[in-house]
Amino acid sequence: MTGATPATKFQPRIFSGIQPSGGLTLGNYLGALKRFVEKQDEGVETVYCLVDMHAITIWQEPRKLRHATREMAAGFIAAGIDPEKSILFNQSQVSAHAELAWIFNCVARVGWMNRMTQFKDKAGKDKEAASLGLYAYPALMAADILAYHATHVPVGEDQRQHLELTRDIAIKFNHDYETDFFPVTEPLIEGAAARVMSLRDGTRKMSKSDPSDQSRINLTDDADAIAQKIRKARTDPEPLPETLDGLADRAEARNLVNIYAALANVAPEQVLAEFAGQGFGVFKPKLADLAVSSLSPISARMQDLMQDVTEIDRLLGRGADRAEAIATPIMERCYEIVGMVRSRR
Repeated sequence: MTGATPATKFQPRIFSGIQPSGGLTLGNYLGALKRFVEKQDEGVETVYCLVDMHAITIWQEPRKLRHATREMAAGFIAAGIDPEKSILFNQSQVSAHAELAWIFNCVARVGWMNRMTQFKDKAGKDKEAASLGLYAYPALMAADILAYHATHVPVGEDQRQHLELTRDIAIKFNHDYETDFFPVTEPLIEGAAARVMSLRDGTRKMSKSDPSDQSRINLTDDADAIAQKIRKARTDPEPLPETLDGLADRAEARNLVNIYAALANVAPEQVLAEFAGQGFGVFKPKLADLAVSSLSPISARMQDLMQDVTEIDRLLGRGADRAEAIATPIMERCYEIVGMVRSRR
């Protein structure tokens, strides 16, 4: 096979996606959206995708999925994603995702999939009843990334294993076809609150699927709801320590300090320097004020955007056109490398 040379230099490109299977939370904002906005202003091409094909690996009511996809697009824009600077679209509008996922299904090994811990977590005890899509979706995730030759992916710690699989698939494809066609994508894991935890249990990640709405702050929450949830967040009776070591066995306290640090764009050490020795009766009101001032404008902007879903659909369609312009030549070359006959256009 002939392909790119081993010295292939890939254009720097960032890709990431979020499932529109529920509302956006503070965890999504601090762990993803806030960093997405920062990355779009760093001079690197940014591609952000609402991964609705991933969402249906677990049953979704169609009307709710459409609403959630549009609401998530509104959330991205309200948080600062500029559809002119970044490519913003929903996954199902670009066929390259599904096409490349099938090729990667044939590259990836069953043993690799069996090691994916998230399938075990999501499938639960009755994994035989889980969808094939849920089992194989790490290959679709690899296709999401590599259809754009993305060189970097902002990713949470819980998704690191899937990005490692993406790297394995790229390496095996390149090895099998004696080419250097796909980049070995690098993770971008950074930030004080890259993993925001539940307000009710500091050992569990903040999740839109948690039955308790008090466990999370939704980006659709108004100022009163945000402040109330912060005030009611679980803590302990001890004052805040002077150093991070003092938070080692205090999951809830550590979580709130990290949230404050991320919202204020400071290091957790600076938060402790300001509040050391003070109790949560002092700290929580300050955190609530900071969260309200940071998140209320996003919530209000989302409400405004959702008044015109036709415009949201137009922006997603335009983003899909831009995404397709990148993915189509990559897919055509991929088919050629694999040995497919592609005479019809």
